[in-house]
Amino acid sequence: MKQRPDDQHDERIREPEELAQDEWYPELDEDDGLEGDGEGAERRRRRADAIDPNAVDEIRAARERQHALMVGVLLPGEDLAELAELLKTAQVDVVGQLIQHRDDPHPNSYVGPGKVTEVKRLAKQLGANVIVTDDELSPRQERNLEKELGLPVIDRTALILDIFAGHAHSAEGKLQVELAQLQYNMARMRGLWNHLDRLGDGGVGTRGPGETQIETDRRLARHRISQLRRRLASVSEHRSTMRAERERTKLPALALAGYTNAGKSTLLHALSGAEISTGDMLFHTLDPATRTARLGGRPYLITDTVGFIRKLPHQLVDAFGATLTETKLADLILHVVDASEEDEMRAGTIQTVEDVLDDIGAGERPRLLVLNKIDRLSDEEREGLRFRHPEAVLVSSVTGEGLELLTEVIERAFEKTARTMELLVPYGDGQVVAELYGLDAELEREDVPEGVRIKARIPNQRAGKFERYAVAGTAA
Repeated sequence: MKQRPDDQHDERIREPEELAQDEWYPELDEDDGLEGDGEGAERRRRRADAIDPNAVDEIRAARERQHALMVGVLLPGEDLAELAELLKTAQVDVVGQLIQHRDDPHPNSYVGPGKVTEVKRLAKQLGANVIVTDDELSPRQERNLEKELGLPVIDRTALILDIFAGHAHSAEGKLQVELAQLQYNMARMRGLWNHLDRLGDGGVGTRGPGETQIETDRRLARHRISQLRRRLASVSEHRSTMRAERERTKLPALALAGYTNAGKSTLLHALSGAEISTGDMLFHTLDPATRTARLGGRPYLITDTVGFIRKLPHQLVDAFGATLTETKLADLILHVVDASEEDEMRAGTIQTVEDVLDDIGAGERPRLLVLNKIDRLSDEEREGLRFRHPEAVLVSSVTGEGLELLTEVIERAFEKTARTMELLVPYGDGQVVAELYGLDAELEREDVPEGVRIKARIPNQRAGKFERYAVAGTAA
């Protein structure tokens, strides 16, 4: 199959027989690092060794040479601060912005015709070489803007997809990002190979299969989308198996949800002690991580999920459906909020997360508001937060302040889901004792002639299994 010119297409679309070779993605290991044994790990090592450090530097240098002019159609009171943070995460320099206040974007050019001329003038004045819009553009809006401005135009969705592509590390994350990118690009494919569309006026050499090149591109893209969905279904089954194994223990499940860069991964590290990658940037964490944490002597499962954002592209909500399932199935959602934000911005991010939770079907799950990063606040600002959010818990994942109170609040939330039982387990049932230690690390044990006398907190779902060992005096 011929390849498009480099200046017209980033990468060629491969034929179905090529796609079937499964060379793009490794085996679906739970940990997609370079360590480990087996063929999948070996392929990952070879792929890592093949990366040219000079090529990485060239990509970084190319992005640093990009100078973006931000353009937004906003309501009064809104700004482009979040778009600027996204561009910072994508390593693109922002040289300026232009805002038009109107109820809805212009159907043909996003901003009004007069503003298009102003954007062109401002871009030339500031030396911008790319235009970035704060909303997703229709294919018509994108084409018209690029034609009028003579510059590449990137919308918010394409920018977020680019960031996701750079931050996805697991096999599942890469599959999800590619699926979202293909779904986004399907409507934006243009017929670049018109000279090969053998559909002429009926003369000699013009009769062909009756399929234009853009139709071929879309057919191959649809094939790839179907293949990705099958793979993600397989990953979902793999994740369901792991989830079923966790549910077998009946441990309480917590999910950390919140706006991107609210400090969820840092909080997970503070609660569990597990090594979690953290960073002060949007969408630093894409791949969900589930860790075990002992809070007040009782084990919990805590899952860190992908961060939310205003105007989260629907392609990402669809593609990351399997990931977001962890949030829907959690017994308690810890809604983590950056307490250091301005009051109006904080209210907006809280509402954004609430809206996304409703969209993914997690709106009815119990929630606890956790105001993080209070180490950045004065005593007066903290008092103001307690007054505005009396139901919230104020913490600092960095200094550990407030984590003890957070643990107590979580324990109280799960008090009714477990009960204290006094058991007498015969010495011959040693596996039962081992299982009890797995449920409660701080159980009370006494060896007596009849067996092992144990007092422990046991989840209600598991209590029935131990009823036959119960002795008088069991407390509810």
